[in-house]
Amino acid sequence: MMAPLSTIWLAALLCLTTASQGIAATSSWSGKSAENHDDPAYAAFVRGAYLTALKEAQKAAARGEPQAHTLIGRLYAEGLGVPQDHKEAAAWYEKGAKLGDIDSWFALGLLLVEGKGVKKNPKRAADLFEKAAKKGHVQAQYNLALLYADGRGRPENLKEAASWLEKAAEGDSAQAQYDLSALYAAGIGLDKDPGIAARWLARAAKSGHSTAQVEYGIMLFKGRGVDKDPAKAAQLFQTSAEKGNPVAQNRLARLYAFGLVLEPNPIEAAKWHIIARQNGINDARLEIFLAKLTAEQRLSAEKAADEWQMGDLFR
Repeated sequence: MMAPLSTIWLAALLCLTTASQGIAATSSWSGKSAENHDDPAYAAFVRGAYLTALKEAQKAAARGEPQAHTLIGRLYAEGLGVPQDHKEAAAWYEKGAKLGDIDSWFALGLLLVEGKGVKKNPKRAADLFEKAAKKGHVQAQYNLALLYADGRGRPENLKEAASWLEKAAEGDSAQAQYDLSALYAAGIGLDKDPGIAARWLARAAKSGHSTAQVEYGIMLFKGRGVDKDPAKAAQLFQTSAEKGNPVAQNRLARLYAFGLVLEPNPIEAAKWHIIARQNGINDARLEIFLAKLTAEQRLSAEKAADEWQMGDLFR
């Protein structure tokens, strides 16, 4: 039976299902930095010329370059330029893993957890994650933490889970930073420490984690556990709202509606309220505020909301 982990952290177990997130486009291969656009396969991949990337990577793989196998695996895993085929992806990752490529270890581990293209094998997945994690692979560290927390492929061990999560957080994983904050706040797998929890939440917000930006913004706005800074809170709400976070959109609407920190702006207030409402956040006070606007103001706000929603489709 699973220990009573925070709901927030348990939800993060879903990250294991997105194998495509495992291999960052900036991962190294061919023994060179992936930022080297002189590498023909990588340069083609970045341009979106996936068939060319496949052709060049196949040449590199034939020369025995480990990371080339990983790139080919990714193309098949994500269906980039070729029909999506997890079995084929797994075969290429297996080859890359045998040649010692760290990203292949991790990518193959993700497929083994899900049983995509291979028979499900959490134990081997955990072994591969740990192998990559010990080499400093941040996403492997994060996913290994999740397996320890869930008791899949490893005995359930919250202290070990927290240890690997902290390593991933130190490696600048925004999700790990956010989850570690939750563990420190609740005292799960380590000693409860609201101060450290707040620092990790701040770091996650700085790293661009949308939910962390909202939660840390609320702390700053209320001065709860941190020095009060409403102006910084407003900035975080704005940033998170633009990313599509409905809670941030609602908080930003309130600031504009009631002149809290920001200059009162009924059109912006109504716009963000409409957007938040469309995303499932209802607010009776803002509904009353909206009802008091003129027909012209409401039309302007609705137009602005529609324009933002259309722009969001292309962000």
